[in-house]
Amino acid sequence: MSGVLNTVDQRTNLVGENRLELLLFSLNSSQIFAINVFKVKEVLKVPPLTKLPGANHNITGVATLRGEAVPVIDLRAAIGFPPSKMENQEQNLIVTEYNRSVQGFLVGSVRNIVNTAWNEIQPPPKTTGRSNYLTAITQIKENDLNRIVEIIDVEKVLAEIIDYDVTISDGVLDERLIAQMQGRKVLVVDDSSTARNQVRDTLSQLGLEIIMCSDGLEALQLLKKWSSEGLNVAKELLMMITDAEMPEMDGYKLTNEVRNDPNLQDLYMTLNTSLSGSFNEAMVKKVGCDRFISKFQPDLLVEVCQTRLRDIL
Repeated sequence: MSGVLNTVDQRTNLVGENRLELLLFSLNSSQIFAINVFKVKEVLKVPPLTKLPGANHNITGVATLRGEAVPVIDLRAAIGFPPSKMENQEQNLIVTEYNRSVQGFLVGSVRNIVNTAWNEIQPPPKTTGRSNYLTAITQIKENDLNRIVEIIDVEKVLAEIIDYDVTISDGVLDERLIAQMQGRKVLVVDDSSTARNQVRDTLSQLGLEIIMCSDGLEALQLLKKWSSEGLNVAKELLMMITDAEMPEMDGYKLTNEVRNDPNLQDLYMTLNTSLSGSFNEAMVKKVGCDRFISKFQPDLLVEVCQTRLRDIL
């Protein structure tokens, strides 16, 4: 199993090229699910778990991995299937890092890694409703047949287990800027409805008007439409806040496209992503973003908006 991810550190060069690699797995059903390899730390057989009294019902227990206590989430139960049964079924643990926290997901069999492009990743059909646990779907060829792969909205799963508070801490809000914030527009681009709502609920407290798009291509088309209508987009928007990983077009490609459009290139852009670390700092410089924020940090979102407003006043 350790061999599945033995070259994961070499895969980061795919990010920024509108490509990604997906780790495919099952939840002991016929369906194929996936998450982005870049967020996976390791895959291993399920170690001994310690039960925690009073924990969320989707937390199976805590695993001790190299001295670190890692909560283990039964992913099957968390997305609405009957809970996993440990006996007589293959069980594996996918250890991930999202939003500056480490957690393990209890899954069934772990299949393989596939290399694909973001433009081959599609949003889930609108007829699936708003309560589904998917950010996107794609297809793979298997035995000469096309199989649907369902990409899990991990941020939605985590938000239902961890209470993400959008309260702004005392002392963060600059009272002198409140009047200037009223009605200014921020474009929020994220494929996770949970993540979009977190940003909206945070920044709407400042009186900002939040416009939301669910992927980079939708956002780029909207920006170009505004530009074609004669709007000065950089003045119309206080900023754009974009996720990195999205179907159709990722946030890095979106940023690059904006910077290469003479009518859009002055737009202030902030990358807001669950991918952490110095790698993203480097990517921000490479593609031309102005700021980078690791999700989910309400105070920092507010600070970025306030700093931008001070710069233009």
